[in-house]
Amino acid sequence: MEAVRDLNYGHLRYFWAVAHDGNLTRTAHRLNVSQSALSVQLKKLEEQLGHTLFERRSRRLHLTEAGRIALDHADAIFSAGDELVATLDRHDTEARRVLHVGAQATLSRNFQLQLLRPIMTRGDVDVIIQSGAFNDLLEHLEALQLDVVLANSAPAMDRTSAIVVHLIDDQAVSLIGHRDRPRRRWRLPRLLTEEPLVLPAGGSGIRRGFDALVSRLGIVPNIVAQVDDMAMLRLVARENIGLAVVPPIVVKDELASGELVEVAKLPELSETFYAMTLDRRFPNPVVKTLLESASFGHKRSGRSSAEPRPKT
Repeated sequence: MEAVRDLNYGHLRYFWAVAHDGNLTRTAHRLNVSQSALSVQLKKLEEQLGHTLFERRSRRLHLTEAGRIALDHADAIFSAGDELVATLDRHDTEARRVLHVGAQATLSRNFQLQLLRPIMTRGDVDVIIQSGAFNDLLEHLEALQLDVVLANSAPAMDRTSAIVVHLIDDQAVSLIGHRDRPRRRWRLPRLLTEEPLVLPAGGSGIRRGFDALVSRLGIVPNIVAQVDDMAMLRLVARENIGLAVVPPIVVKDELASGELVEVAKLPELSETFYAMTLDRRFPNPVVKTLLESASFGHKRSGRSSAEPRPKT
């Protein structure tokens, strides 16, 4: 029978302190121990766990993947200890997990909520959402600071990391207008040339598709505003500034209340939603649950649920 390995929480406490400080010398000084003694404690913990927890790059300590997982557990362990000391009347015994999600700043908030709701309502998972620029989020993913990145664009194929791209959904795009705007029974080319239009800014998938559509139709659209944020685009549509080119999911609450109406569908236009993960030795099991839930809905609509990115 394999011997049981009892975790030395003293070693874990030293690791926890170094991981948060990011500097062995500073931690040793703060804890009033020698740097060599602290190094020995960390080495013993690595031997006990069977994995290297730190790697040195450019004279700085960086967590390995195993180190990042150990830090998540150490945070939970010592946080639980603090709660025990502070309040003895709490009896939360279920283990909680943390899911670190990066969301592209331009991504629909409604889509994020729809995708993450099953995880957020489970009760045993803490979901931490970080919004930011696409490339910044990918860097955080590669640094193991995020478990998954949600976006409406995919990374360039020349990236050299082990990023895996999952196609989780695509949403139709329509012309959405305020209920007080006169309803024109015009064909699509006339709507696009005579009605004021509010578009996503250049570079987005919707905008590229829209530009291709008007090129095929041979028309010059009446563009009055370009917005790079779906939340702002939603507000502009509610202010009756023009017809918004947007997936209905972005304004589903306003459509349901009747404040906004779908004026026309835009053929061949859709917004594609992706989830990016890293090919990890120790993947967060909550990510698998999230992707399986998203894939189920995607398969029901008759589309492929995943689009792995080739490694280069």
